[in-house]
Amino acid sequence: MKFALSPEQRSFAEALDGLLGAADVPAATRAWGAGDTGPGLAVWDQLAELGVPALVIPEELGGIGGTPLDVAVAFEALGRHGVPGPWVESVALAPSLLAGTEHEGVLGELAEGAARVTVAAPPQTPYALDVQAATHTYLVDADGLAAAASTRTLASVDPSRHLHAVQAEGATVAVDSAALARGLDLAALASAASLVGAGERMLREAVAYVGQRRQFGRAIGEYQAVKHALADVRVALDFARPLVHGAARELEAGSDIAARDVSASKVAASDAAHLASRRALQVHGAIGYTLEHDLSIFILRVRALVGVWGTPSQHRARVLDRLTATARS
Repeated sequence: MKFALSPEQRSFAEALDGLLGAADVPAATRAWGAGDTGPGLAVWDQLAELGVPALVIPEELGGIGGTPLDVAVAFEALGRHGVPGPWVESVALAPSLLAGTEHEGVLGELAEGAARVTVAAPPQTPYALDVQAATHTYLVDADGLAAAASTRTLASVDPSRHLHAVQAEGATVAVDSAALARGLDLAALASAASLVGAGERMLREAVAYVGQRRQFGRAIGEYQAVKHALADVRVALDFARPLVHGAARELEAGSDIAARDVSASKVAASDAAHLASRRALQVHGAIGYTLEHDLSIFILRVRALVGVWGTPSQHRARVLDRLTATARS
């Protein structure tokens, strides 16, 4: 399997980094957490101009018709910059969920950047994210798909993620089970890519900090223990990224092992990002705890993303089930 990105995908990633690096995303994320979605929606509009919401929407519906690997590239950049909003729901899940239903017309609006979709999909994700910023809210469960409305707001460990309990409003329509499964896998893959991106950002911040902070007349980055601690993060992230890319290619191919590989990538990305957050906090010391420091955005985002679109225990169980089923056959 070829893991290298195409020249177009590398250029896409560079364009995203350039846009987001100039957009002061940390300020937009803090404002989003405080209830001001304006700066975050301005970033949404900029990303829509690059085609991010249209990535996997079919061309006949106004989208780009991209691949799961394109999604992974985009979400690693979104995770690296800490972009707020229901991006996973809009970009990764909505195209599979809404296509072929009476809600399919929303995809054209989504591709243009005029719509934002959020979804509650119990039991994997029982709460809808950022209903206050979404134009369309849905509930998908054993009964099918229905438009929904928020009934109450819940606190998240990440203050920029506003969780909502929702209830169905109006008619419930049937959803193709295979399309739903693919959408949920793509949502888990997007979350895994975001975790890798967030881990990379925290490692970069940690490396820069240990090169500047001095103790006993030396930069703390010169101490072997600090080098080893950050090297472990580098290794973990470098192992997680190929799993994400490999799972994306299996999803694109419709492989029988795609679901297993998605789960393996989510577990590896969660572990790597969690390690990055711990080590970054250790080398920063007390300043890393403060909400004023950008590091806190990524530490809290990782803590939230680890548990969405399937917890580590759920994904480990799915990997085990697939491996044991293969062994029995």
